Amino acid sequence: MAEETHKAAPEAPALATGEVVVVSDVTLVEKKDPPPAPEPEPEALEKLAAEEVREAEKPVPATADEEKITESASFKEETNVVGELPDPQRKAIDELKQLVQEALNKHEFTAPPPPPAKEEEKHAEPSAAAEEIPPAPAPAPEEEPKPEEKSEAVEAPAETPAPPPGTVAEEPPKSDPEAAAPPAEEDKTPPPPPPVVEPSELVVVAEVVEKVATVVDEDGAKTVEAIEETIVAVSAPPLPEEPAPSAEAPPAEPKEEPEAPAAPPPPPEEVSIWGIPLLADERSDVIFLKFLRARDFKVKEAFAMLKNTVRWRKEFGIEALLEEDLGTELDKSVFMHGFDQEGHPVCYNAYGEFQNKELYQNTFSDEEKRQKFLRWRIQFLEKSIVKLDFSPDGICTFVQVNDLKNSPGPFKRELRLATNQALQLLQDNYPEFVAKQVFINVPWWYLAFYRMISPFFTQRTKSKFVFAGPSKSAETLFKYISPEQVPAQYGGLSREGEQEFTTADPVTEETIKPASKHTVEFPMSEACSLVWEVRVVGWDVSYGAEFLPGVEGGYTVIIQKSRKILTADETVICGSYKTTEPGKVVLTFDNQTSKKKKLLYRTKTKPSSD
Repeated sequence: MAEETHKAAPEAPALATGEVVVVSDVTLVEKKDPPPAPEPEPEALEKLAAEEVREAEKPVPATADEEKITESASFKEETNVVGELPDPQRKAIDELKQLVQEALNKHEFTAPPPPPAKEEEKHAEPSAAAEEIPPAPAPAPEEEPKPEEKSEAVEAPAETPAPPPGTVAEEPPKSDPEAAAPPAEEDKTPPPPPPVVEPSELVVVAEVVEKVATVVDEDGAKTVEAIEETIVAVSAPPLPEEPAPSAEAPPAEPKEEPEAPAAPPPPPEEVSIWGIPLLADERSDVIFLKFLRARDFKVKEAFAMLKNTVRWRKEFGIEALLEEDLGTELDKSVFMHGFDQEGHPVCYNAYGEFQNKELYQNTFSDEEKRQKFLRWRIQFLEKSIVKLDFSPDGICTFVQVNDLKNSPGPFKRELRLATNQALQLLQDNYPEFVAKQVFINVPWWYLAFYRMISPFFTQRTKSKFVFAGPSKSAETLFKYISPEQVPAQYGGLSREGEQEFTTADPVTEETIKPASKHTVEFPMSEACSLVWEVRVVGWDVSYGAEFLPGVEGGYTVIIQKSRKILTADETVICGSYKTTEPGKVVLTFDNQTSKKKKLLYRTKTKPSSD
């Protein structure tokens, strides 16, 4: 569970009923750490230290601000119905859906980012064109062509239309097309090439210029002949007789080729997460709200988180992971059992299982084993998520119960490494999957450890944490989970295997006062059988059962002789009695301790024919 990532750290928020969340054998008063303040000046350090000492010697009552935070700290799940959201949140989810739709159209979730080759091609186009039309080399100064030849060389380009802009160098101005050619020194400017009509013609011109350059070095007379022959071969058909364009005339427009029809865009990609196709129906809105709430409704950050999660799931191989067989050695350390009072599935994390040295070594001793544990944990979470209901009115979060009894603690390096790895993955890829984090059997060192790391958690995260010491663990669980749903090892009445009672049979809770006797009566009609289950949390109480007939002169029947049930027993007692006359069964509990006790029981009546 996404926020299982927070196992390592909880603060004591107030319960919905306003009670203190940190529950233990002694009264704990937690002083809220103040926000970091700027470092004082050196001359004020001594005075500050003296004030801190005086403050430490005083009692630490809860301030008004602390009480206010405590009262509002208890987490309450928000609605997942879009129509019931505040306007800013509705706007945020609409913006996120628009970003997701654009990403699906562009295949951004699964396709790799486009390569930068396109940009290089764009920059390479001008240089390619320049290579197609290299400048002609200057004629050799040793030999001058004859005047007649030079005149013909200049007049030949005048028969072709003006080239498009940007494809040739500047043409020297001409006042009269039939004027005498300029002196040989001015012939260094290369003549303009013919218009660029087809790419094939450009290539021919380039080849011609190269040939001209070769022949020029040998003989100037042959140069003119080569130019004349080549231009006639590649020039466009002659146009109607028109006056030669003057130097001031605008260049002719380039001939545009008809564009080929664009290929139709590919259909949007289909992306699913936790079995929910994105944008397919209203269930995807619930997914989007998880990511938005994890990022305080910052749309771009939520969108980036969603894309990263989809990419990570592909890289991690979630689909294949669900089919892997990773063994059953860890089944007792993490398991699902029952539901809380609001219908959330409950996940139990029993850290005390890792007190077994062999199990600890087989799970955390090296990186390969820690990676296997991580894959097992993700596989367990994925299989649990599949059972959730992602409809707007459904239950799509868990309640986590973290049992710290006999926990190895955060000082075990291997366990700490595995925990940090799991925490990071869960925080990044499983947002808002935990409705409540309940820590039971919390040792003293864990609260101290939590106070050190709690500043790194958001107030929203800390508001989901509840702590209870060993003697208050069962009662704390019963505030959120009915006793019939709580496993027997945690003080409830739910047991594995076939039993007379199931989680569908409700449990009655009563309180046994200190130093007093408490009785419970079950009336019976004629010819019936009565079955009951009973448990006192923490026991250390004497228990007995008897049948009292409803008619005078009848005999009292001792069903269970009174005996003391020790704390170490922590057991569920089952009883039954079959009668042929009316009467009642009376259960007696004698509590001689100075503490009140929590009594749990349930009954079932059957016809005597059974």
